[in-house]
Amino acid sequence: MNSRRQKRVASLIKEELSRLLVEEYQNLFSGLITITRIEMSADLKSAYIYLSFYGQKKKEEILEVIEKKKGYLRKSIASKVKLKYNPKLIFSIDRTPEYEEKIEKLMKLVKKNEK
Repeated sequence: MNSRRQKRVASLIKEELSRLLVEEYQNLFSGLITITRIEMSADLKSAYIYLSFYGQKKKEEILEVIEKKKGYLRKSIASKVKLKYNPKLIFSIDRTPEYEEKIEKLMKLVKKNEK
């Protein structure tokens, strides 16, 4: 369970990180990079950031680029979001949209076969 403070800090980080990703990386890649959610550790020292990529084939390569720039992103967030601790950024690909798409296709297939 996330506390109110965890949610508030996650929201602040998401807002600033979203801005940075659009400004810094959107032009490098032809698709859309979206932060689907951020989960904070209980001590607020780690931020688990889940990214979704639309129109991208090389998701792992994009994630690698973002991982390499993690220090810069962390420093930029720290300069805009005033917190006691500057959280460690942990990025991963959010597979939820892909799963939703597969489930939707399966549901359509089931409905088609029922008719």
